[in-house]
Amino acid sequence: MSQSGEKGKFPDAGGYVGFANLPNQVHRKSVKKGFEFTLMVVGESGLGKSTLINSLFLTDLYPERYIPGAAEKIERTVQIEASTVEIEERGVKLRLTVVDTPGYGDAINSQDCFKTIIQYIDNQFERYLHDESGLNRRHIVDNRVHCCFYFISPFGHGLKPLDVAFMKAIHSKVNIVPVIAKADTLTLKERDRLKRRILDEIAEHGIKIYQLPDADSDEDEEFKEQTRVLKASVPFAVIGSNQLIEVKGKKIRGRLYPWGVVEVENPEHNDFLKLRTMLVTHMQDLQEVTQDLHYENFRSERLKKAGRSTDEEVLDKDQILLQKEMSPGIFTVIACFSVKSQKKRDARVEQAASCAFTLRHRP
Repeated sequence: MSQSGEKGKFPDAGGYVGFANLPNQVHRKSVKKGFEFTLMVVGESGLGKSTLINSLFLTDLYPERYIPGAAEKIERTVQIEASTVEIEERGVKLRLTVVDTPGYGDAINSQDCFKTIIQYIDNQFERYLHDESGLNRRHIVDNRVHCCFYFISPFGHGLKPLDVAFMKAIHSKVNIVPVIAKADTLTLKERDRLKRRILDEIAEHGIKIYQLPDADSDEDEEFKEQTRVLKASVPFAVIGSNQLIEVKGKKIRGRLYPWGVVEVENPEHNDFLKLRTMLVTHMQDLQEVTQDLHYENFRSERLKKAGRSTDEEVLDKDQILLQKEMSPGIFTVIACFSVKSQKKRDARVEQAASCAFTLRHRP
């Protein structure tokens, strides 16, 4: 092989090593492996959760959904339904798992309705910790909940007590993104007023929702503006629809009313595009926060509990050994005390006998 051919394969450029190509290698490897993301949707029935998820990912996750009647909801418990779908776009594969929670807030007494949801989140952390601590760690399936869309009813005057209790119970376990459902029932002024009220109540109760990261200084102005707009849109007021409507010769997804059409993907009508943009552009950050914050908190807490249980076992063993070491000494003291008492009794008996003998032989 000629030297020119070898130089063509291995370029010799002054001051160039080649590690600048590492991001491309990571990109190719990630695309080949694919991505995993788990989204949980929580909210009362009838707020359009399933419709919104189908609208976000252009798929039908609930083809044969059974909707129970009012009588069945009276004593209905919260269920966990996880649906997984493989989505491919321009050669990039995404394994999307959507966790739905039918029955949330439907019962007359909803005091403990979210315990099942918290248990599910903890079980996924426990499962990942078990797989991570096992021998085969090459093919770990990540089913941890990376994001939770919490749907808030537009018909109230802010958060309900159940909303506050639930978000406070899970804000240290999962990234919460508050969503105002069915925003087409609100005027623009009502929508802005409800957003401010919800943010004030979230701050008042110390609830930690997902905070979008600030744009780096080296990012372009368009991305900085996008980040600013997304931050200002929280909580997202959205509309969902799977129905195609023809408007001015174009087919769009929207909702047809007697007075006009509400377009799902029109940013002037609702925040659907902003919510989808937030989810897509910050999907990696949601996974990193789950790994570095929520999972690490769970993992450290579990290790602390394991350490405390081990210390208690060691303490119990030490107490048993100490009792065993102390027992002979106690028995020795008791034996010595018994011998001394016996000697005193013998001395008193001898003294009494001597006195009796003296009295009998007194002249």
